[in-house]
Amino acid sequence: MPYEFLEHESDIGIRAWDRTLERTFVQGGKALFDIMVDLKKVKKKTSVDISCEARDIPALFVEWLNKLLTQSDLKKTVFKDFKVESIEPFGYDVYRLKGTAFGEKIDPKKHSVRTEVKAATYFGLKYEFRDGSHYLQCVVDV
Repeated sequence: MPYEFLEHESDIGIRAWDRTLERTFVQGGKALFDIMVDLKKVKKKTSVDISCEARDIPALFVEWLNKLLTQSDLKKTVFKDFKVESIEPFGYDVYRLKGTAFGEKIDPKKHSVRTEVKAATYFGLKYEFRDGSHYLQCVVDV
């Protein structure tokens, strides 16, 4: 499991890592929804396209997580897997992400919510590349 939860006084920190930046964003999405529901109980029945942009890679991570939360709320869906097709620079100091989230409509009988995540925040935001892997972390507001 290439993500972990970080201790925080009142919220939850997440750290994701993988060999590619795209896979690191995927792992961040999994960590986010692992806080909320048991991912083993979620099926990949539907998909939602996700796109976002930000001034740098760490800010793009926060935007990605918040877009996932927004789409989850709007579509009444929980996600279990993700695909990031591209993360590319666009113009001056802007990065764009295009991806897809896979999951199913939330069913209270099947998906008992563990902890509600309100938003990904810039608190504790960090990005680094070391030992051949990308690492991204932030704190989510619960």
